[in-house]
Amino acid sequence: MNADQTLLSKRIVSIDILRGLVMIIMALDHTRDFFHIDAMTSDPLNPDTTSGILFFTRWITHFCAPTFVFLSGLSAYLSAQNKTAAQASSFLLKRGLWLIFVEIAIVTLGLTFNPMYNFIILQVIWAIGCSMIFLAIFSRISYKLVLVLGIILVFGHNLFNLFPVPKDENLSIVLKVFFTAFGTVLPLGNNHFVGVFYAILPWTGIMFLGYAAGKWFSKDYNPIKRNRNLLNFGALALVLFVALRLLSFYGDPSPRKEYHDLAKNLLSFFNVSKYPPSLQYTSITIGVALLLLSLFEDVRNKASKVLSVYGSVPFFYYIIHFYLLHIILIALFFLEGNTSAQIVQMPFWFRPVAFGYNLWIVYAIWITVVASLYYPCKWFKKYKETHQKWWLRYL
Repeated sequence: MNADQTLLSKRIVSIDILRGLVMIIMALDHTRDFFHIDAMTSDPLNPDTTSGILFFTRWITHFCAPTFVFLSGLSAYLSAQNKTAAQASSFLLKRGLWLIFVEIAIVTLGLTFNPMYNFIILQVIWAIGCSMIFLAIFSRISYKLVLVLGIILVFGHNLFNLFPVPKDENLSIVLKVFFTAFGTVLPLGNNHFVGVFYAILPWTGIMFLGYAAGKWFSKDYNPIKRNRNLLNFGALALVLFVALRLLSFYGDPSPRKEYHDLAKNLLSFFNVSKYPPSLQYTSITIGVALLLLSLFEDVRNKASKVLSVYGSVPFFYYIIHFYLLHIILIALFFLEGNTSAQIVQMPFWFRPVAFGYNLWIVYAIWITVVASLYYPCKWFKKYKETHQKWWLRYL
């Protein structure tokens, strides 16, 4: 292996380490949703009602979705280096459509365990799928166009928060789905609904910026310059977050509140909006992600090796962990004395509102689930490395 190949491999490992870290943290939030006693009845990020550990448990998972979307764009750029523009565009289009199908048919079932699909949930996989379709279109035109559009979407989408919602119902729905959605529920007949929880274009902007940053990881890019870019842009994003948060006039639909309490003020300062990902939210999460990418390039130890296993098969891990969590939920549902008459709940079957455990049990379940998935992920990683089947590119 020559020096360029060694360097490229090193960079890809750093991406896998970061992706593995956020995949593990992501599972904590989903475990909390399924098993915490207050998950269905209170907001863990509300400074008025939360505790420090509960706030942190929810807040730390804010870093997962934007980092994962950003790295998806970065990986799309690297993948395109071995393809023609037409081939890269075609693959992104097909993978985007596949991910939308996965969100509807596989992830929704894993979340709800409702075989009738009365409530279809559109979250991060849906947003990634739609963003890949847009990336398929614009990346074929030019790299610079992707970069410019990414900047416009990330920095400009909060402008929609300054204007009233259109009176026209159809236009209002389009605006919500593409720019402002959180909890937008659309009826599909009398007994079926679609919940749009991730607005498309703000996440598309993050993916586009990830694609643009992929250029820093190409084999002919100066590694010293790349590292400097990661550090400088990461630090700049964090400075932007602090400035916008202090000024509190733009970049988040929910400005911070002032309390006569230092702890509550601190929580309020970091309580930025994820739905959709505000400029302030994106600044702090992607800023940290860039700094970690720089750090992980030179980290090679047992912990990084474990993280890279999870990070090398994120789709496999993501799908399996939902089903494993729900199977555990079913077992505890019946152990708690619930009956079959209580199975049907909206939106999650086997998850009554008055159900759940203290936070330390949530952490114990989370650690158990993540640990139990290590060897399956390691097996699938090896399978992908030793097999050349076409369908593996979509997993």
